[in-house]
Amino acid sequence: MRSDYAYAGHETGKGMNTKSNIQAETIRKAAKRISPFINRTPILTSQTIDRLFNTSLFLKCENFQKVGAFKARGATNAVLSLNTEELFNGVATHSSGNHAQALSWASSLVNASAHIVMPSNSSRIKVNAVKDYGGIITFCKPTLESRETTLAEVIRQTGAIEIHPYNNEQIIAGQATATLELIEDVDELDIVIAPVGGGGLLSGTALSVHYFHPSAIVIAAEPDQANDAFLSFSGKKFIPSINPQTIADGLRTSLGSLTYPIILEHVHSVVTVSESSITEAMRFIWERMKIIIEPSSAVPFAAIMEGKIDVAGKKTGIIISGGNVDLEDLPWLKHE
Repeated sequence: MRSDYAYAGHETGKGMNTKSNIQAETIRKAAKRISPFINRTPILTSQTIDRLFNTSLFLKCENFQKVGAFKARGATNAVLSLNTEELFNGVATHSSGNHAQALSWASSLVNASAHIVMPSNSSRIKVNAVKDYGGIITFCKPTLESRETTLAEVIRQTGAIEIHPYNNEQIIAGQATATLELIEDVDELDIVIAPVGGGGLLSGTALSVHYFHPSAIVIAAEPDQANDAFLSFSGKKFIPSINPQTIADGLRTSLGSLTYPIILEHVHSVVTVSESSITEAMRFIWERMKIIIEPSSAVPFAAIMEGKIDVAGKKTGIIISGGNVDLEDLPWLKHE
């Protein structure tokens, strides 16, 4: 079973755009557009981490973002890029996670309706959050086919505009603003690390580094048990996510036809990490830095802990993607 979103082109140059339309000015305009509404999130450091890994690590904490994740950036940029006529019938998407919450919240800024298709097995916490932000939920079976057919029917009935979670240029440009801020706030970074699922955050990160700090390299981190980006990047041929079994639920999606070419062109490498390392990294950040991060956010730090990324003597930025967790279902509680 493929996870979440399918991808139209299975080979480089087939069924996809090979040249991004997202320019430096696109990202700067997105930053200006969303700045009145989103948080300029803090960048935190840890002397303990720096000492342990002989590095200077800077955490861009999107866990302190609106709706608790970087997704607020892209959703806000996408919604605010639409005119009044386009917003008249609202926006729509299918998502069980942070994008569902982000789009619901962003739509409320302009008094537009947000139609969210969610699988019937979505977590209670996420369902309640979407409702709290004003999203109109339609439940579907927990399969990709049901998500897509239900969304198509919702759009047919409502006339709403689809806002894809990552395969959308305004979404990518919005996500890119997190790294733009990181580059503005930290001088002379050597490495920027981001997690990768569908690739919206990673492709935005890669574009910001390319345009605004090209001397740095971008490295993606991914779970071993959801390693489609690693395989697609290494083989230069799209490989979809097949039944991913990872606690990093935000990284179970396949790359998109817009994100994949950007990643191929501007990302230096993709590394993978074990489930146990994700749990260990997540708990380490909770205990040492006293901040709540979700499993997907822990994947880049897990790559450092595993020695997959050499950060010794380097200034390294990490995008902490979000902090939405079910406190009754923490991964380390399952092993105690």
